[in-house]
Amino acid sequence: MAGLSNIEWTDATWNPISGCLMISPGCTNCYAMRMAARLQAIHHRAYRKVTRKSSGRPVWTGKIHLNESALEIPRRWRKPRRVFVNSMSDLFQDGVPASFVTRIWEVMSATPQHSYQVLTKRPEHMAAIFLSERLPILPNVWLGTSVEADRYTSRIEALRQIPASVRFVSFEPLLASVGKLDLRGVHWAIVGGESGPGARPMTEEWVEEIQRQCSAEGVAFFFKQWGGRNKKQTGRSYLGRTWDEFPQAGLAL
Repeated sequence: MAGLSNIEWTDATWNPISGCLMISPGCTNCYAMRMAARLQAIHHRAYRKVTRKSSGRPVWTGKIHLNESALEIPRRWRKPRRVFVNSMSDLFQDGVPASFVTRIWEVMSATPQHSYQVLTKRPEHMAAIFLSERLPILPNVWLGTSVEADRYTSRIEALRQIPASVRFVSFEPLLASVGKLDLRGVHWAIVGGESGPGARPMTEEWVEEIQRQCSAEGVAFFFKQWGGRNKKQTGRSYLGRTWDEFPQAGLAL
């Protein structure tokens, strides 16, 4: 439920929630859904009944587990880390109690040596919980949303309404052009193609339009991968180099 990660833009993952529900095309080939099915098959208690088979492949059922035993894990990490919060789920699903989100915030507040990366496809619900629970603005917590195509860029506007030290957008898996973006208040962009079985292709033109807008607006740009069935083979070089830019913490509220 937590540990070191090989995801290029983070150091570790922390999963106090398990289980999820698909809400848009970016969820179709979710790596977490496949991994959860494997954990469920070996009777991992945190993944009981979180997936089912549909047309021969696993899909989320919407069943959620609150992993109490995972809550305190970051307190045991002394060395500073970038921590991807809920890499296997979405913290701001409707089924997650706001009180449990508050407890996660308390852990992040108590461990300022770490930088926490919180990514959701549901920024409107994130905003609602911020308001109802009066969650504090923490300098070590980065808030982000996923945008896979132009029809989902409204998520960026919802994210912009939430006070945060760092806001970021993950354009992964990038499935189509996102068009003209409003990046005001956004500090970091991650771009990546889908990988694994059934991966849908990403074009260089889609990457270029994001990179150019980031450059013009002073947004840190991180190119994660081209993707495809074998992501190691396609690599992560864009324009002859790697792009591993990170935002500066505490930029703006």
